[in-house]
Amino acid sequence: MGDVISAHLDDSRRQFIADKTNKVLSEFCRFYEEQYGLALFNSVRYEIEGSGGPQAQLLHRKIPLEDRTIFSGNLFQYMEENKKWRNRFSLVPHNYGLVLYENKLSYERGLQPRVLVNSAGYKILTSVEQYLDLINSNLPGPAPKSGNASILKCPTQFPLILWHPYARHYYFCVMTGKEQEKWQAVFQDCVRHCNNGIPEDSSVEAPAFTDAVRMYRQSKEQYGTWDMLCGNEAQVLSNLVMEELLPELKNMIGPRLKGKAQERHRVWIQVSDAVYRMVYEQTKAHYDAAVAKCEEQKPAMQSAIRTDMDQIIQSKEHLASKIRASAFPKAEVCVRNHIQPYIPSILEALMIPTSQGFAEVREVFFKEVTDMNLNIVNEGGMEKLGEYMEKLSQLAFHPVKMQSCYDKMDQLKLEGLQQRFDVSSTSVFKQRAQILMRQQMDDTVYTFETLLHQELAKSLSKDELCKTIQRILERVLKKYDYDSSTVRKKFFREALLQITVPFLLKKLAPTCKGDLSRFQELIFEDFAPFIRVENTYEEVVLQSVMKDIMMAVKEAAVQRKHNLYRDSIVMHNSDPNLHLLGEGTAIDWGEEYGSQPDADLSSEKQRRAKQVVSVIHVDDGALPYDDTSPQRSPDVTELEPEGMDCSSPPPTSGSPGSMTELRTMLVKEIQVEVPVDVGGGGKVEEQLSNGAVIQESRGTSEHLEEKEESTQMVDDHPMESSVEHQGKNQETKDTSPCSVQPLPVVVDEAAPGEPSNKETGEEEASEVKAKQSSENSHQAADDDTGTQTQF
Repeated sequence: MGDVISAHLDDSRRQFIADKTNKVLSEFCRFYEEQYGLALFNSVRYEIEGSGGPQAQLLHRKIPLEDRTIFSGNLFQYMEENKKWRNRFSLVPHNYGLVLYENKLSYERGLQPRVLVNSAGYKILTSVEQYLDLINSNLPGPAPKSGNASILKCPTQFPLILWHPYARHYYFCVMTGKEQEKWQAVFQDCVRHCNNGIPEDSSVEAPAFTDAVRMYRQSKEQYGTWDMLCGNEAQVLSNLVMEELLPELKNMIGPRLKGKAQERHRVWIQVSDAVYRMVYEQTKAHYDAAVAKCEEQKPAMQSAIRTDMDQIIQSKEHLASKIRASAFPKAEVCVRNHIQPYIPSILEALMIPTSQGFAEVREVFFKEVTDMNLNIVNEGGMEKLGEYMEKLSQLAFHPVKMQSCYDKMDQLKLEGLQQRFDVSSTSVFKQRAQILMRQQMDDTVYTFETLLHQELAKSLSKDELCKTIQRILERVLKKYDYDSSTVRKKFFREALLQITVPFLLKKLAPTCKGDLSRFQELIFEDFAPFIRVENTYEEVVLQSVMKDIMMAVKEAAVQRKHNLYRDSIVMHNSDPNLHLLGEGTAIDWGEEYGSQPDADLSSEKQRRAKQVVSVIHVDDGALPYDDTSPQRSPDVTELEPEGMDCSSPPPTSGSPGSMTELRTMLVKEIQVEVPVDVGGGGKVEEQLSNGAVIQESRGTSEHLEEKEESTQMVDDHPMESSVEHQGKNQETKDTSPCSVQPLPVVVDEAAPGEPSNKETGEEEASEVKAKQSSENSHQAADDDTGTQTQF
């Protein structure tokens, strides 16, 4: 590999790459220094004048959930060095960086991982065909013929490929489609999180950086959205350099690539990755120096801003009035002819999937809390509350459970409009909406946690606890409805501006941009760092289209199908006591209300045991829920068995209209009978979608067994084995009288050819069923509550 890179990247080419990178960065840093002063002025002005708009009703978690493992399990990775597949233990910590270990034993011993992957800018591909299409389009020279051999031969039908336009590619595969779906959700969550790497809480550096990137690209006549504005600042700048550098490298190196198409693919990917690493190192050093330079000037600039705030504002308003008189009439004509007719269709295309996604967030939260409440009814209340709340607190960071919400946004399409308005792709809007969904879910869960924790200060019986949970659920859902409406309307306005304003600037550039230089003389020299003619011109252009966008969103809020609040409904400080509660310390449900851990369990293992989702398959072959296995690690919390659909909670009556019914159901008295032993006599444990276990103790006991036998692949040999999943189900009907609605349960289907326990206990089950049916014959046949659990 080193010989290949050195052959194509000799000293002269390396010097060319360094010079090109330095040229791009020097030009960018000039824009950054200009935008830094403007961003600092806007930050100080915002601090002095305050903010407007409605106050959020939900609480925001100030202390993030750290030291959590988002996901862990085994993946097969393709090793390019020896062209073989190896079994790797993979871990996704709370920072969403993919970590690959040699095996699970290496992780448990604290050894260094083999690979750390920052997934910003990557795409998740689930077929080799998709991958070939992408690399063929990026390969220098003529496109390969379709009949050429593939660069990658996957031993299973379920690949997972991490593709990047510049950096190294990663190849994985799993054994089943179910695992592929789970890992795809996990990888997409990692990409989504890493793409949003620039912290939004930075009121100066973040806007200065993004505005500088935008101004630099506009100076190159690139006005549309940019997919590679993802990752941290150094990654974004590396993408900016590579965007200009790569075409030149293709012309230089492309003709020298020899061999078949698959070999040319492999060599070009290695060369591109090596160049990207060189550019990243140079970029990071250059950007850090620019930031340090601006930080040194920050105190003096802040002092000048606070001293001359009024004069700076007056000077900026005077400049804006002159630019408005010159450019505003042209902008209005352009808006009326080229933008205004398309705003409703753009808004409709955005609103439908976004509203569906936020509605799904509401439904997922409702179902999880409802399942928890039903479990408390059946299991005795406070003893299990800590365990349930520990899992609920991490719901927003559960990749599989949140995937149904994210899938709604993947339906967004801007066909036709995308070409007209120079939108490269819809991924920018999809990921932004999905991040907002996750934030709203976390705020909702945290608000529910805070209110429930306050109520638990009182001594509550089991019935009172269930009523309290239901009352808090209704209260939190009302707050969610209001906040989600506010968040969506803000997202719609920002998305419309992001689509239309670059198009408008590009249209006006030939007639307006050349006249801007004459306005520079209107700015006093002392105020020049805080007022930019180009930025003021953009604000004038934005104002020309903002009125139409605000009107369109306002009209959409009146339509009931989108479930938006009208702008006239504004809730200020409606729950001040709640916001005072949010200032308290973080709640540790496991410590306060959970069962006491064993004395010999170390604190390190307790910390590592707090996971959102855990191992898919264990490299020692332990079966799910096999507590007797000597190889089972105490720091692992298993997922539902392979057949359990943890992404789809059991069907309920739907959150909007079932509050009264659920409240009535929860307050009824429960009649518990001695369980009847059928086919093995064990107590049934049912796994709900929220990870809670329901111990069934009604008239007829269902004995459910889930077995998963796997033949693990040896780390030091190519993959030659396969995993077989076998399951056993015993299906009977529950005919015991019960005054509450039976809990909905999702159960694995037995694997084909696997013997069932139903035959072994058929006679005994029939006798029990006949006896109980005769005792309960007086019950009405049309009882709509249902006393049978149908699997």
